[in-house]
Amino acid sequence: MEVAAVKILTRAVDMDKKEQYTLALILYQEGIQVLLNTIKEVTDAKKKDHLRVKANSYLDRAEKLKVLIEEKKALGQYREQTKIEAGATGYDYDSLFGRFLDENVVWIHVEDPYIRAYHQCLNLVRLCELSVQKCSSLSKIILTTTQDPDDSRNQNMRLQELKQSLKQSNITMEIKFSDTLHDRQITLSNGWVIKIGRGLDYFKAPEGKFSLGACDMALRATLETTVDIFHRNEIKN
Repeated sequence: MEVAAVKILTRAVDMDKKEQYTLALILYQEGIQVLLNTIKEVTDAKKKDHLRVKANSYLDRAEKLKVLIEEKKALGQYREQTKIEAGATGYDYDSLFGRFLDENVVWIHVEDPYIRAYHQCLNLVRLCELSVQKCSSLSKIILTTTQDPDDSRNQNMRLQELKQSLKQSNITMEIKFSDTLHDRQITLSNGWVIKIGRGLDYFKAPEGKFSLGACDMALRATLETTVDIFHRNEIKN
């Protein structure tokens, strides 16, 4: 457990230095809990005291991060940027922005001009699945996209099927088509905005149907893109 705690807390410090404060906070909290569990198992008094000092120092930093995040949010100055390299793995939706999907999210607005092809609509399904699991108060998902000029029939069939499925979870889906949409972003009712340069479709195709990454997107290689996450005090759907 001590080795696991060190790995988690090392990554927390790294994210802290990169000003990825929300992710660093989660890692600090996770690492501290593992460290506290480790202390319970340690019998050597000196080592136990050493680990307690470490845990307290990380706990102190985590508390300061909480304050810093809230201060920046209040001033409208909070921002995180992640540059994803081509061929990287570990950047599924949950890893990238799942920490912002919480019980305070009532609605989600997805703006992406390319929710057209089969795999693009499937990406939207993955986002909806994650949102349903994490957002207990979610009641509405809004999609703004462009209509497929070559295959609007199948595009509409896929989206309508998703709409009916969400309805079974008491979530309404509003579908809007725009001819001028260029922005790609996900806006959450709790104030967080996630702007992904490539939209939801930033993954490479898997090498095969039975290759790693075919099902688990955390194992799928990515295309190069930039992700900006920031907080707004006033959000409209």
